[in-house]
Amino acid sequence: MGQSLVKNYLHIVFSTKNRFPWITPVIQDELFQYLGGICRQLESPAVQVGGYRDHVHILCSLSKNIALANFMREVKSNSSKWIKTKHINLNNFHWQNGYGAFSVNSSNIAPVIQYIANQEAHHKKLSFQKEYVKFLDESHVEYDDRYVWD
Repeated sequence: MGQSLVKNYLHIVFSTKNRFPWITPVIQDELFQYLGGICRQLESPAVQVGGYRDHVHILCSLSKNIALANFMREVKSNSSKWIKTKHINLNNFHWQNGYGAFSVNSSNIAPVIQYIANQEAHHKKLSFQKEYVKFLDESHVEYDDRYVWD
């Protein structure tokens, strides 16, 4: 086979440190666009970016040229540096350590796009913590409750 052909869709979820509600309506759209730009620079185009007060969702096609851990390090560090420049009140902004990354079948892209686009309405019914544990359980990810939120 003469070329490497890859299409890995990932639904990535990560939160602000201590789940503090840093992501206000004032900055959220610009933040989501900025995150999409980082994905594009890393050859991992974002299909949908969204979130709510204390967390972010990114649906992207991960490049064959970057490991997930390196991708996440770049996304989180670059966006953290950027957000701190937006207002003096954001000087203490940090992302929480860790993230969740869940593979998405190409045939399931549309529902994930819709899910991410409707985060505000979704979180009127369900907390981020319950949402995240639901993702872990549905994906059969083994985890220790004591360390999920560190």
